[in-house]
Amino acid sequence: MDEQANSPINPKSGFNSSAKTFHNLRPPIHLPPEETPFSAAEYALSLHANHSPWPDSLAIINSSTSQKLSYSDFIERIESLTLYLQNVTQLRKNDTAFILCPNSIKVPILYFSLLSLGVVISPANPISTESEISHQISLSNPVIAFAISKTCHKLPKLKHGTILIDSPEFDSIITMSPAATTARQDLEKVTVSQSDLAAIMYSSGTTGKVKGVMLTHRNLMAVIAGYYPFKQERKSPTVMLYTVPYFHVFGFFYSFKSVALSETVVVMERFDLKKMLRAVEKFRVTHLAVAPPVVVAMAKSDLTDGYDLRSLETVGCGGAPLGKDVMKVFTDRFPTVDLWQGYGLTESTGVLSRSNSPEESRRWGSVGRLTACCEAKIVDADTGDALPPGKQGELWVRGSTIMKGYVGDPEANSTTMDPDGWLRTGDLCYIDGEGFLFVVDRLKELIKYKGYQVAPAELEQLLQSHPEIADAAVIPYPDEEAGQVPMAFVVKQPQSRINERGVMDFVAKQVAPYKKVRRVEFVSAIPKSPAGKILRKELRKMVLVPFPSSKM
Repeated sequence: MDEQANSPINPKSGFNSSAKTFHNLRPPIHLPPEETPFSAAEYALSLHANHSPWPDSLAIINSSTSQKLSYSDFIERIESLTLYLQNVTQLRKNDTAFILCPNSIKVPILYFSLLSLGVVISPANPISTESEISHQISLSNPVIAFAISKTCHKLPKLKHGTILIDSPEFDSIITMSPAATTARQDLEKVTVSQSDLAAIMYSSGTTGKVKGVMLTHRNLMAVIAGYYPFKQERKSPTVMLYTVPYFHVFGFFYSFKSVALSETVVVMERFDLKKMLRAVEKFRVTHLAVAPPVVVAMAKSDLTDGYDLRSLETVGCGGAPLGKDVMKVFTDRFPTVDLWQGYGLTESTGVLSRSNSPEESRRWGSVGRLTACCEAKIVDADTGDALPPGKQGELWVRGSTIMKGYVGDPEANSTTMDPDGWLRTGDLCYIDGEGFLFVVDRLKELIKYKGYQVAPAELEQLLQSHPEIADAAVIPYPDEEAGQVPMAFVVKQPQSRINERGVMDFVAKQVAPYKKVRRVEFVSAIPKSPAGKILRKELRKMVLVPFPSSKM
């Protein structure tokens, strides 16, 4: 008791009054010693093999074809592919593989196989243009690509060519008879260090040029280990449906986390609300991993009434903050479902904070508490001073999930990372007296109205709470007198009669005068990234508003 009384760390908030930093309040995680050779793939599979109550339960299901693979089928396919890539394709440790594939049950097989060989994975959005892909390839320098027949034409010639994962040949490769024990013996064990690169992920590029984020095996293992202490005791496996893409860091780390926790994963090739609801009903899905637009759609759409969603226990949401009003509408509609929020960056392997219990999930507006292996500080953007609980500033983070750096970009590394290992997130946040993190907005996206700062996210969440508004986004619009004014892009609900004045009045009644929306544009859809982040530069193009430069 005396030790706790003398400690500078507040046990409720995690705030260290001496160092002015926030410590996580999670149980300590247990990782292998850093010098022990371990790939992230091997680590996830070992947790499954050694601790699963259902060693050969279903691993993965294709939501559209209902094709199912048990864990033994899944592991056999990984081994068959690994053997081929090592002996036939002759991939070697530290080679990079560029992946241009939509979601498929073959993608996690590919991920596990490549990482077990020490090959660096570099997944990209399959709808990227040839010029975008050319830039990404110049960053990652791959020797081989994996694609599908619809995307392969965008790729240049590489040393080992391109393998199509939707081809009969690939199916033959991954289903080669594992009975060939002699062949298995031919598989040379590759020594992978935890500090070796596991992936080069691409930052979204929504506010600047695309950068290659270097993540290590240790980064991924730390994320997996952070989930493991909260594994639920269940009579049957969790059935997790992914609507998030595997090429995004959210889907990427989930593919390893799910194996470590022995979850059954239902994979959707592309998101469609009806198909998602049908899959929840058909496969008795217990957990959904989604981006914010899916939560908004479930909260507001009448489509949900036509499906049996009683199996659903938890909806986990990441990519952008959810508003309290949307969370309330969702919770009123689905009172038995826990809605959990998480927060992370590609640069933090997708994880920095999350809710870990139904009690934590009820702290609406927050993105949970800091995860294990993570410490944070809130920094005043003007003075550089670290701030106490309840004060807003830029969130800085440090820990074992933080990236190695940006590939080939020393300037971005020096502006984003400080010499002590702190990553500047570029997000305006605060941490309350009980250690809950709240994301206010991107610092670069704040609207400067007559010297006041207006957070677009606050106005967007307010607009989304209107029953006649399906979706909304807010950007700064240049104004000679004020500097900038808030401009709203609004998607109406079907049969909605709301007009420009109605939108402005709705907001004006609920905010301070400087936060009022002063321009409105009605649109059919809000442009968003695969993670659900609003593509503000696309909205600026619509009104020919210059796009400010930004480091993130």
